[in-house]
Amino acid sequence: MSPASSSKCNARSLASRSVWHRPATGLALTAASWFAIGQPAFAEVSAEVAHVFNTFSFLICGALVMFMAAGFAMLEAGLVRSKNVATILLKNIALYSLAGILFYLVGYALMYPADAWIGGIEVLGFMKGGAPYNPGDLSAPDLATGYSASSDWFFQMVFVATAASVVSGTIAERTKLWSFMIFVVVLTGIIYPIQGSWTWGKGWLADMGFSDFAGSTIVHSVGGWAALVGALMVGPRLGKFSGRKINALPGHSMPLATLGTFILWLGWFGFNGGSQLALGSGANATAMSVVFVNTNMAAAAGVVAAMITAQLWFGKVDLTMALNGALAGLVSITAGPDVSTPLLAMIIGGIGGALCVASVIVVERLRIDDVVGAISVHLVCGIWGTLAVGIFNPSVALHVQAIGIVAIGAFVSAASWVTWTAINAIVGLRVSPEEETSGLDEAEIGLQAYPEFGKNSF
Repeated sequence: MSPASSSKCNARSLASRSVWHRPATGLALTAASWFAIGQPAFAEVSAEVAHVFNTFSFLICGALVMFMAAGFAMLEAGLVRSKNVATILLKNIALYSLAGILFYLVGYALMYPADAWIGGIEVLGFMKGGAPYNPGDLSAPDLATGYSASSDWFFQMVFVATAASVVSGTIAERTKLWSFMIFVVVLTGIIYPIQGSWTWGKGWLADMGFSDFAGSTIVHSVGGWAALVGALMVGPRLGKFSGRKINALPGHSMPLATLGTFILWLGWFGFNGGSQLALGSGANATAMSVVFVNTNMAAAAGVVAAMITAQLWFGKVDLTMALNGALAGLVSITAGPDVSTPLLAMIIGGIGGALCVASVIVVERLRIDDVVGAISVHLVCGIWGTLAVGIFNPSVALHVQAIGIVAIGAFVSAASWVTWTAINAIVGLRVSPEEETSGLDEAEIGLQAYPEFGKNSF
């Protein structure tokens, strides 16, 4: 696949790199170089073979990222109380569906203006050679681009749903179902695509040299900023804070939360690995394997660091902190798994895991109620991971990374505040105290997740 053909930031593609060399010493290495030192140049494959493997990579990695929706659903279901489980599950499958529809109708065109347009009969409009492309016409693969346009769109779409999933867990157990759905429409159709166009859409941040391989900031911190504003506006759950006291409102199923974390860990290999954006050459296959390894090692270090931090802080190891430690490590490495060694990945992921534990404590002391710790995992560690690329990689300017973080954070926060405010004024954000007490399952959807155990008994 030609490096210039992909919708995401193209500078990282290794399709044109044919000769490996020993990199400069240090922790930050060129993508795949630590693994491929001394390997000879790869022989080229035919355009059709490259097209098949590139398309396959988009599809299978996109499917893995889609499976992360199940991970978010299980994690959030485990960390809410039983009276709200059915509602949180409904929100997760609904937000994924809305994200797909809105990104098709509006989001893709906003995020990649050079490849799509809005207007006329063709609403989406993949562009190929300056002419409208029908993604349903698969009779003649376009070997010039090196991949199926439909596969690329699918891979981009599942990332949008991930950003929306971050929000649902933070404001769970007290937010109206349809109010949340309206916000998802705006987030996935407008907010996410606009800021994404600044980077992966070859916009002004990309021109400055902002580097975010798979979306520590572009995806995860976007969800984190939106979640933070939502949590501030909707307020804490009843009983969470009593004066200066912070009351624990534990989730009902740690097995579900643990299962969700493992599913997310698995899906992250598609999230980061697929962001190599090519599998049509030996160089890209090697680079993707490096991204897989670094992703895994960062998550592992995040778990261990979170466990140690929790032990030192609380005197006991907290399972939920360990679970969030894994996710913190994954978010932290997402900005730069292509420019890290396994050792550096462990350092970045470990710092992310420790930061997450500290952040959870600080967020609660600020009287912000985040049910699943998503603000700490996705916002705080998203910022850290993006800065880490500039700290450890001399080819990336740290101040440019900071500019990208601030610009995206300011835009998403302001747009989210406007959206949440409008929704609150029109339909309201929060359920009544009586409905919150009885549970959103009964109040919002009339269905209990565990009816055989009786009302609110779990």
